[in-house]
Amino acid sequence: MFSTALHADTCRQVDHLGDQYTICTTTDPTRIVLELLDEDGTVIGDFEALDKRLAAKGETLSFAMNGGMYHDDRRAVGLFINEQGQQQSLMTREGPGNFGLLPNGLFCVTGNTAYIFESRAFERDPTDCRIATQSGPMLVIDGQLHPKFLPDSPSKKWRNGVGVDAAGAVHFAISDNAVRFHDFATLFRDVLNAPNALFLDGTISRMHAPSLGRSDRGARMGPILGVVTRD
Repeated sequence: MFSTALHADTCRQVDHLGDQYTICTTTDPTRIVLELLDEDGTVIGDFEALDKRLAAKGETLSFAMNGGMYHDDRRAVGLFINEQGQQQSLMTREGPGNFGLLPNGLFCVTGNTAYIFESRAFERDPTDCRIATQSGPMLVIDGQLHPKFLPDSPSKKWRNGVGVDAAGAVHFAISDNAVRFHDFATLFRDVLNAPNALFLDGTISRMHAPSLGRSDRGARMGPILGVVTRD
C-alpha cells in the first residue's frame, strides 16, 4: 500500500494485477480545477489550450486528465459546477451505458477538502461544491466494490478515474492498457486506500503528466480536471 505522505503533487507508474497504471496525486485540493469553456464560450478541448488559458492567470498545470463523460457538443452528461457556475444538473435515474450503471457518483471539492459522493446520497444531502463533476459508475463505495463488477469479466478497456484516500489525498489514475472495471476498482481500494472512487471515462481517457514526459493527444475533450501551481 502506498503511503499518503507524498509531496503536494506526485505522478508515478504502478503495476497492479498484471496491468499498468499512471497515478497522479495531490494533497492540496484547493489547487484542483475543472475546466470546459474559455471566456467566450468556446470548448477548451485539449491540454495545450488549457495550459495557455491558465498561463494568462499565472498558473501552470501540474497534471490533468479528462474529467467525466460528455455529449457530442462536449457538454457534461451530469452535474457540472466550476468557476463559471453550474452548467448541468444532477442525474440520478438508472439508464444505459456506464453513466447509468447505478450507483454512480460525483467528485466534489469544497473548501480545502475533496469528496466523492454517491449521487442519490448527494441529492438527499447536497454539499456546496466549488467544483463538481458527475460520472459513473462508482468504482468503490464506502470500501466496497460496485456490486456489478466481476473479477473474471471479459470486458477490458482503457479507463480513468479519481479517488480520495483516508487521509484526504486525491488520486487521479489512468490505465495504460485495457483493464476490467473490477481490477481498476481494486487499485483504488487496495493500493491507494481510497474508500470511495469514481470512474470518469473509458476509451477516450487521456493524461497530462509533464513530470513523466507525458501529454496524451486525441480528439477534443469535454471537461478537464487538473491541478495547478500558481506563480
